Amino acid sequence: MTAIAVPFFVALPAAPPPWPGIVVVMEGDGMKPQLLRVCERLAAEGYAVAAPDLYWRFGGSRPDSKDPDAAAAMFGRLQHADGRADMVEVVGRLRELGASSVGITGFCMGGGYAYLAATSDVDVQAAAPFYGAGIAQHLGDPSCPLLCFFGGQDEWIPRADIATVEERHPGHVIVYEDAGHGFMRDESDNYDEAAATDAWSHLLEFFGRHLRTS
Repeated sequence: MTAIAVPFFVALPAAPPPWPGIVVVMEGDGMKPQLLRVCERLAAEGYAVAAPDLYWRFGGSRPDSKDPDAAAAMFGRLQHADGRADMVEVVGRLRELGASSVGITGFCMGGGYAYLAATSDVDVQAAAPFYGAGIAQHLGDPSCPLLCFFGGQDEWIPRADIATVEERHPGHVIVYEDAGHGFMRDESDNYDEAAATDAWSHLLEFFGRHLRTS
């Protein structure tokens, strides 16, 4: 079987392996500098981090593109099965690099894929999706610890959908009622510093508890 040629951004800790690893899954508009900054911040916390470009089948993300329809077209073409296969591949690559355990997080579309990883037996030990698109429509049973983040004023995810996720996963959903979609996206109009700061603290505690062996 031919190996999947998934391109990915990688950020490694300064210390040698083994380390815990994290897959960071992009938003629907592709690989962006904000996503890479998240990877670098996690690497600075001691995690080996990989962010796959899920649009590689269509020529790859175009971070400098001024055409909003370009990413939308790729988003519409991406199949869940292909995205899941990419996550499986990148988890394996992190383990080859020296990751002793692997978690997954992601934003918007990537949050949906992080949830899919948790509920479709991808070999991850913790999943933390942010404002995951479509979670309420694809509820499942996670095979690893789960922590979901949402903004209560999300213009793309109705509050009723978030409530559906809360009902399915009680105690595993954090909602920032005054925050909107993309509240973690620094240097953007969507950024909510208070929500992002608190969520980052919860994210590090969650991954530290489930991915670190000592």
